[in-house]
Amino acid sequence: MNQASTATDKPAAAWRSPWVIGWLALILVVLSANATMVFFAIATNPGLVRNDYYESGRNVERTIVTRLQSGPGWTMKIDTPADVKAKQATTIRFFVVDKVGQPVTPEAVVYYAYRPSDARLDFSMPMEQEAPGRYVAKVLFPIGGLWDTLVAVQGTDGEYSANQRISVAL
Repeated sequence: MNQASTATDKPAAAWRSPWVIGWLALILVVLSANATMVFFAIATNPGLVRNDYYESGRNVERTIVTRLQSGPGWTMKIDTPADVKAKQATTIRFFVVDKVGQPVTPEAVVYYAYRPSDARLDFSMPMEQEAPGRYVAKVLFPIGGLWDTLVAVQGTDGEYSANQRISVAL
């Protein structure tokens, strides 16, 4: 055999194989994507909406249990359309009746909207009486996404509420 043929029979380095380069490129892409997601998670994190989240949660639980035990027995329902869109006025209705199905006329009815991820977007507005036991408000959500809504009813013997989570389209 001649010297030239033995030099060409030597296997090529593994780093020059397209399979090895492809796998290394794939690993590099995955690590880069993860690093980017971690960076954005830290840079854009709004943090907790409330500083005293634990105690607030405990108070909510105690309040719900207490109100259920001592409540007036009203049936309350929030009627939110299924196609709520951001930056478009939406009519929200609220119905309240007593134990025997008669309309209730409370002192005040207020609609609250809470954005779970950004407290700066929270808002509230009074609801107008449309008929006995039926209240209405024109609501404009500034952005799409999930919203926690609550209607607070101020009666002569305390405040009662109904809540609902809605999804607002973009």
